[in-house]
Amino acid sequence: MKRMMGVINLVNEPDDLEELTYSRCVASVPFGSRYRLIDFTLSNMVNSGIENAAVFTQHKYRSLMDHLGSGKEWDLDRKRGGLFILPAILHETTGMSRGDLFQFYSHRDYFYRGREEYVVISRSHIVCNIDYNTVLDFHLEKDADVTVIYTKTASDEYAKHRRLAVKDDGQVTVIEDYSGRLRTDNISMETYVMSKELLLDMVESCLAQGYDHLVRDGIMKNIGKLRVYGYLHEGYTGIVNTIQSYYKHSMMLLNPKVWRELFFQKNLIYTKVKDEPPARYAENAHARNSLIANGCVIEGKVENSILFRGVKIRKGAYVKNSIILQNCEIEENVIIENAILDKDVFISRGRVLTGDKQAPFIASKTKVI
Repeated sequence: MKRMMGVINLVNEPDDLEELTYSRCVASVPFGSRYRLIDFTLSNMVNSGIENAAVFTQHKYRSLMDHLGSGKEWDLDRKRGGLFILPAILHETTGMSRGDLFQFYSHRDYFYRGREEYVVISRSHIVCNIDYNTVLDFHLEKDADVTVIYTKTASDEYAKHRRLAVKDDGQVTVIEDYSGRLRTDNISMETYVMSKELLLDMVESCLAQGYDHLVRDGIMKNIGKLRVYGYLHEGYTGIVNTIQSYYKHSMMLLNPKVWRELFFQKNLIYTKVKDEPPARYAENAHARNSLIANGCVIEGKVENSILFRGVKIRKGAYVKNSIILQNCEIEENVIIENAILDKDVFISRGRVLTGDKQAPFIASKTKVI
């Protein structure tokens, strides 16, 4: 019998991605020339043998539903189990969405119907390649109530995250939000493993006390009563919920070691398949140290950049240190440096767009410059 069911919780997910999330949620933000952020979490679940996965949505999820479809690309279009996209439950009087505890409670039928004993609850903005089976084995070995996956990172991490104080035996004694004073390089990956029974009990007892956040109210406030352990993930991890972290971790993909670790392990990262012809390079085109997806047409110069499907770089154009999303068109003699262009952006000839690596220039979807 399968041991785990998966939940990707998008309710109250941190979002400082500015123009990139004007018309989409964090989970469906494009990443790595052909993927979306949610592809990493969902693929990790599938690769760990999870056949029953739910996505708890909150808002702006049209793009996400279009991307996930029936779950076919992740082998989740099944008669039993499979992929469930569960809509947000709104407050009856105000029409506003409520905290994630209320969403868990409202969709508790999903948990009752699953035969699995344990639940993996994750966010969508964590870029990594991990096997949750090793986490569950650790959880059982420690006889833990809750296991949180964490990573060690340098202090220049630009994302919003929680920090953990972890003892030598792995027990977590403190969990603090990014605004807290805890000085440690232990960063929570916002992924929790616990028994289904404990989760449902936690949801009901916290709601009865008027609380509304699972991690903040259910785990952080009860850390003295629960056996909370930390599982250290030593592989590459990107926490992507701000523009600076999105730019930084996108550019890290140009490092072959990082690229291989994320995408060329035994466990692959799956995404929605779109059949397009290979990228076409004109006679005088020049491309160096870049990720260029299929369907692109390169007539100019591209350096240290990531190009998504269908991007057109015309003659004399120069793109450097930039992320160009799907179907953008860069006309002749344009210079773009340290920029992020969302889908379907058109840059007319002769324009010069430059940003800074700490504050890249951003063009929102379908913009004409």
